[in-house]
Amino acid sequence: MTEARRLGPVVGLGTWSTFAGDAALAGEVVAAALGAGVRVFDSSPMYGGAEASLGAALAERRAEATVATKIWARSAAEGREQFARQLGWFGGRVEIEQVQNLVAWRDHVEWLEGERAEGRIEALGVTHYDVRSFGELATALRSRRFGVLQVPYNPWERECERDLLPLAEDLGVRVIAMRPLGGAGEDRRRRIRLTDADRDRLGVESWGEALLGWALGDARIDCVIPATSSPERAAANARARPLPPDARELVERLAQ
Repeated sequence: MTEARRLGPVVGLGTWSTFAGDAALAGEVVAAALGAGVRVFDSSPMYGGAEASLGAALAERRAEATVATKIWARSAAEGREQFARQLGWFGGRVEIEQVQNLVAWRDHVEWLEGERAEGRIEALGVTHYDVRSFGELATALRSRRFGVLQVPYNPWERECERDLLPLAEDLGVRVIAMRPLGGAGEDRRRRIRLTDADRDRLGVESWGEALLGWALGDARIDCVIPATSSPERAAANARARPLPPDARELVERLAQ
Protein backbone atom coordinates (compact mmCIF):
# COMPACT_ATOMS: atom_id res chain seq x y z
CA MET A 1 0.00 0.00 0.00
CA THR A 2 1.40 3.41 -0.92
CA GLU A 3 0.90 6.79 0.72
CA ALA A 4 0.10 9.40 -1.92
CA ARG A 5 0.22 12.63 0.14
CA ARG A 6 2.90 14.79 -1.42
CA LEU A 7 5.81 16.36 0.42
CA GLY A 8 6.13 19.42 -1.76
CA PRO A 9 7.90 20.20 -4.04
CA VAL A 10 10.22 21.39 -1.29
CA VAL A 11 13.87 21.74 -0.33
CA GLY A 12 14.88 19.55 2.61
CA LEU A 13 18.15 19.10 4.44
CA GLY A 14 20.44 16.09 4.07
CA THR A 15 22.90 15.08 6.78
CA TRP A 16 25.39 12.92 4.87
CA SER A 17 29.01 13.98 5.63
CA THR A 18 27.90 17.15 7.43
CA PHE A 19 27.70 17.54 11.22
CA ALA A 20 27.85 13.82 12.20
CA GLY A 21 28.25 13.83 15.97
CA ASP A 22 28.74 17.60 16.31
CA ALA A 23 25.55 18.53 18.14
CA ALA A 24 26.44 22.22 18.38
CA LEU A 25 26.97 22.55 14.64
CA ALA A 26 23.83 20.52 13.99
CA GLY A 27 21.88 22.94 16.16
CA GLU A 28 23.09 25.91 14.12
CA VAL A 29 22.39 24.29 10.75
CA VAL A 30 18.98 22.93 11.71
CA ALA A 31 17.92 26.24 13.27
CA ALA A 32 18.90 28.10 10.10
CA ALA A 33 17.07 25.56 7.94
CA LEU A 34 13.91 25.72 10.06
CA GLY A 35 14.07 29.50 10.04
CA ALA A 36 14.19 29.46 6.25
CA GLY A 37 11.17 27.17 5.99
CA VAL A 38 12.83 23.77 5.61
CA ARG A 39 10.70 21.01 7.09
CA VAL A 40 12.10 17.71 5.71
CA PHE A 41 15.27 16.36 7.35
CA ASP A 42 16.95 13.23 5.98
CA SER A 43 19.40 11.06 7.92
CA SER A 44 20.60 7.47 8.39
CA PRO A 45 22.46 5.15 10.76
CA MET A 46 25.14 5.11 8.05
CA TYR A 47 25.92 8.78 8.74
CA GLY A 48 27.77 8.32 11.99
CA GLY A 49 26.21 10.36 14.78
CA ALA A 50 24.04 12.44 12.44
CA GLU A 51 20.74 11.00 13.67
CA ALA A 52 21.45 11.72 17.33
CA SER A 53 22.68 15.23 16.48
CA LEU A 54 19.62 15.88 14.33
CA GLY A 55 17.29 14.71 17.09
CA ALA A 56 18.96 17.00 19.62
CA ALA A 57 18.88 19.92 17.20
CA LEU A 58 15.17 19.53 16.55
CA ALA A 59 14.37 19.28 20.27
CA GLU A 60 11.34 21.45 21.08
CA ARG A 61 10.74 22.10 17.37
CA ARG A 62 10.27 18.43 16.54
CA ALA A 63 6.60 19.00 15.66
CA GLU A 64 7.67 21.25 12.78
CA ALA A 65 9.80 18.58 11.12
CA THR A 66 9.25 15.64 8.80
CA VAL A 67 12.04 13.19 9.66
CA ALA A 68 13.07 10.87 6.84
CA THR A 69 15.63 8.43 8.17
CA LYS A 70 16.60 4.87 7.32
CA ILE A 71 17.15 1.31 8.41
CA TRP A 72 20.59 0.07 7.36
CA ALA A 73 20.92 -3.43 8.74
CA ARG A 74 21.53 -6.99 7.57
CA SER A 75 18.93 -8.49 9.89
CA ALA A 76 15.51 -7.61 11.26
CA ALA A 77 16.90 -7.79 14.80
CA GLU A 78 19.58 -5.20 14.04
CA GLY A 79 17.03 -3.08 12.22
CA ARG A 80 14.71 -3.10 15.23
CA GLU A 81 17.58 -1.93 17.42
CA GLN A 82 18.23 0.97 15.04
CA PHE A 83 14.56 1.87 15.05
CA ALA A 84 14.39 1.83 18.85
CA ARG A 85 17.22 4.38 18.97
CA GLN A 86 15.48 6.51 16.37
CA LEU A 87 12.31 6.61 18.42
CA GLY A 88 14.35 7.94 21.32
CA TRP A 89 15.98 10.63 19.21
CA PHE A 90 12.87 11.70 17.30
CA GLY A 91 10.17 11.84 19.93
CA GLY A 92 8.69 8.39 19.49
CA ARG A 93 7.93 8.56 15.78
CA VAL A 94 9.49 8.70 12.31
CA GLU A 95 7.51 10.20 9.46
CA ILE A 96 9.38 8.42 6.66
CA GLU A 97 11.35 5.23 7.38
CA GLN A 98 13.38 4.05 4.40
CA VAL A 99 15.27 0.81 3.81
CA GLN A 100 18.71 2.09 2.83
CA ASN A 101 20.24 0.66 -0.32
CA LEU A 102 17.65 -2.15 -0.35
CA VAL A 103 19.61 -4.03 2.32
CA ALA A 104 17.43 -7.01 3.38
CA TRP A 105 14.35 -5.04 2.33
CA ARG A 106 12.04 -8.05 2.22
CA ASP A 107 12.90 -8.88 5.84
CA HIS A 108 12.56 -5.32 7.06
CA VAL A 109 9.27 -4.50 5.38
CA GLU A 110 7.47 -7.15 7.42
CA TRP A 111 8.19 -5.61 10.82
CA LEU A 112 8.18 -2.02 9.53
CA GLU A 113 4.59 -2.45 8.37
CA GLY A 114 3.73 -3.45 11.92
CA GLU A 115 5.34 -0.29 13.27
CA ARG A 116 3.42 1.75 10.74
CA ALA A 117 0.17 0.11 11.80
CA GLU A 118 0.97 1.10 15.40
CA GLY A 119 1.44 4.73 14.34
CA ARG A 120 5.17 5.02 14.99
CA ILE A 121 5.89 5.34 11.25
CA GLU A 122 3.86 7.31 8.72
CA ALA A 123 5.34 6.08 5.44
CA LEU A 124 7.82 3.45 4.25
CA GLY A 125 10.41 3.98 1.57
CA VAL A 126 13.36 2.46 -0.25
CA THR A 127 16.60 4.01 -1.47
CA HIS A 128 19.62 3.28 -3.63
CA TYR A 129 22.39 5.36 -5.13
CA ASP A 130 23.62 2.85 -7.74
CA VAL A 131 21.93 2.60 -11.14
CA ARG A 132 22.75 -1.12 -11.20
CA SER A 133 20.21 -1.59 -8.40
CA PHE A 134 17.40 0.36 -10.05
CA GLY A 135 15.79 -2.84 -11.31
CA GLU A 136 15.50 -4.10 -7.74
CA LEU A 137 14.15 -0.72 -6.66
CA ALA A 138 11.43 -1.13 -9.27
CA THR A 139 10.66 -4.60 -7.92
CA ALA A 140 10.30 -3.17 -4.42
CA LEU A 141 7.97 -0.43 -5.64
CA ARG A 142 5.83 -2.89 -7.59
CA SER A 143 5.24 -4.79 -4.35
CA ARG A 144 3.10 -1.75 -3.40
CA ARG A 145 4.49 -1.84 0.11
CA PHE A 146 6.44 1.42 -0.17
CA GLY A 147 5.20 4.95 -0.60
CA VAL A 148 8.53 6.78 -0.91
CA LEU A 149 11.49 6.39 -3.28
CA GLN A 150 14.89 8.06 -2.85
CA VAL A 151 17.33 8.13 -5.78
CA PRO A 152 20.06 10.39 -7.22
CA TYR A 153 18.75 13.08 -9.54
CA ASN A 154 20.67 15.95 -11.10
CA PRO A 155 21.58 16.99 -14.68
CA TRP A 156 24.41 14.43 -14.75
CA GLU A 157 22.53 11.54 -13.14
CA ARG A 158 19.20 11.10 -14.91
CA GLU A 159 18.91 7.32 -15.16
CA CYS A 160 15.87 7.30 -12.88
CA GLU A 161 13.90 9.15 -15.58
CA ARG A 162 13.79 6.03 -17.74
CA ASP A 163 11.82 3.66 -15.50
CA LEU A 164 11.68 4.66 -11.85
CA LEU A 165 10.12 8.11 -12.09
CA PRO A 166 7.33 6.93 -14.43
CA LEU A 167 6.71 3.95 -12.16
CA ALA A 168 6.60 6.15 -9.06
CA GLU A 169 4.13 8.45 -10.78
CA ASP A 170 1.91 5.53 -11.76
CA LEU A 171 1.92 4.14 -8.23
CA GLY A 172 1.52 7.44 -6.40
CA VAL A 173 4.95 7.08 -4.79
CA ARG A 174 6.65 10.21 -3.49
CA VAL A 175 10.21 10.84 -4.69
CA ILE A 176 13.10 12.33 -2.73
CA ALA A 177 16.08 13.38 -4.87
CA MET A 178 19.47 12.75 -3.30
CA ARG A 179 22.66 14.33 -4.71
CA PRO A 180 20.73 17.23 -6.30
CA LEU A 181 23.92 19.32 -6.45
CA GLY A 182 25.83 16.75 -8.47
CA GLY A 183 27.12 14.20 -6.01
CA ALA A 184 29.91 13.98 -3.49
CA GLY A 185 33.39 14.58 -4.88
CA GLU A 186 32.07 16.28 -7.99
CA ASP A 187 33.10 19.82 -7.10
CA ARG A 188 33.54 20.71 -10.77
CA ARG A 189 29.81 20.32 -11.22
CA ARG A 190 29.15 22.84 -8.47
CA ARG A 191 31.51 25.54 -9.69
CA ILE A 192 29.87 26.54 -12.96
CA ARG A 193 29.72 30.32 -13.07
CA LEU A 194 26.49 31.95 -14.11
CA THR A 195 26.54 35.20 -16.05
CA ASP A 196 24.22 38.01 -15.03
CA ALA A 197 22.11 37.13 -18.06
CA ASP A 198 21.93 33.47 -16.97
CA ARG A 199 20.83 34.45 -13.47
CA ASP A 200 18.16 36.71 -14.87
CA ARG A 201 16.84 34.05 -17.24
CA LEU A 202 16.82 31.42 -14.51
CA GLY A 203 15.55 33.69 -11.76
CA VAL A 204 18.22 32.46 -9.34
CA GLU A 205 21.12 33.86 -7.37
CA SER A 206 23.52 30.92 -7.71
CA TRP A 207 24.32 27.77 -9.65
CA GLY A 208 23.38 25.67 -6.61
CA GLU A 209 19.95 27.26 -6.54
CA ALA A 210 19.62 26.54 -10.26
CA LEU A 211 20.44 22.86 -9.73
CA LEU A 212 17.91 22.50 -6.93
CA GLY A 213 15.29 24.26 -9.04
CA TRP A 214 16.09 21.99 -11.97
CA ALA A 215 15.29 18.86 -9.94
CA LEU A 216 12.19 20.39 -8.37
CA GLY A 217 11.04 21.41 -11.85
CA ASP A 218 10.27 17.77 -12.60
CA ALA A 219 6.71 17.40 -11.29
CA ARG A 220 7.49 13.85 -10.14
CA ILE A 221 10.04 15.10 -7.58
CA ASP A 222 8.64 15.91 -4.15
CA CYS A 223 11.77 16.92 -2.30
CA VAL A 224 15.48 17.57 -2.80
CA ILE A 225 17.87 17.03 0.12
CA PRO A 226 21.12 18.97 -0.34
CA ALA A 227 23.50 18.29 2.53
CA THR A 228 25.47 21.11 4.10
CA SER A 229 27.34 21.92 7.30
CA SER A 230 26.86 25.66 6.72
CA PRO A 231 23.90 27.45 8.33
CA GLU A 232 24.12 30.14 5.67
CA ARG A 233 24.03 27.57 2.87
CA ALA A 234 21.10 25.73 4.47
CA ALA A 235 19.11 28.97 4.44
CA ALA A 236 20.20 29.83 0.89
CA ASN A 237 19.24 26.39 -0.43
CA ALA A 238 15.73 26.87 0.93
CA ARG A 239 15.17 29.68 -1.58
CA ALA A 240 15.10 27.26 -4.51
CA ARG A 241 11.83 26.92 -6.42
CA PRO A 242 10.84 24.65 -9.33
CA LEU A 243 12.19 25.88 -12.66
CA PRO A 244 9.93 25.96 -15.73
CA PRO A 245 10.83 23.82 -18.79
CA ASP A 246 12.78 26.50 -20.65
CA ALA A 247 14.90 27.25 -17.58
CA ARG A 248 15.53 23.56 -17.01
CA GLU A 249 16.78 23.28 -20.58
CA LEU A 250 19.19 26.16 -19.96
CA VAL A 251 20.56 24.43 -16.85
CA GLU A 252 21.09 21.25 -18.88
CA ARG A 253 23.03 23.18 -21.54
CA LEU A 254 25.18 24.90 -18.95
CA ALA A 255 25.90 21.57 -17.25
CA GLN A 256 27.34 19.97 -20.38
